[in-house]
Amino acid sequence: MTAPVLPIRVTRLPHAHDLPLPAYATEGAAGMDLLAAVTAPVTLEPGARAVIPTGLCMALPSGHELQIRPRSGLALKNGIVLPNAPGTIDEDYRGELGIIVMNAGDAPFVVERGMRIAQGVLAPVLRAIWHEVETLPGTARGTGGFGSTGTA
Repeated sequence: MTAPVLPIRVTRLPHAHDLPLPAYATEGAAGMDLLAAVTAPVTLEPGARAVIPTGLCMALPSGHELQIRPRSGLALKNGIVLPNAPGTIDEDYRGELGIIVMNAGDAPFVVERGMRIAQGVLAPVLRAIWHEVETLPGTARGTGGFGSTGTA
């Protein structure tokens, strides 16, 4: 079964003129690869973080967000994480998509132009209305908090 396809209107800023648009690496991929539109290499020392530009501005479909997630290979091999993952790009944001990247590894990491730095997952958004009540229905867990369901 093929997933539905929704168009995302996008403009490319001058520093991304020669980079491909986000794309899915495989037919079954949930996330599109987002590329670094840096104009010069950016070195992240261990513990450092930076906003990496993508050179893209977009208009997401109504009722959707773009979730920004780390790439598992960068996390495993280099300790490169997105400290606010998943990041949310709201449908009404029109500025440049920037990716907050952090080096949680133990060696400097260089972000090069065109590097696949993160992935974006288009997701539907549900809106909530808070409804205050006097009591809540009971559950087997009840008020058990952190660690209350066991460690295995």
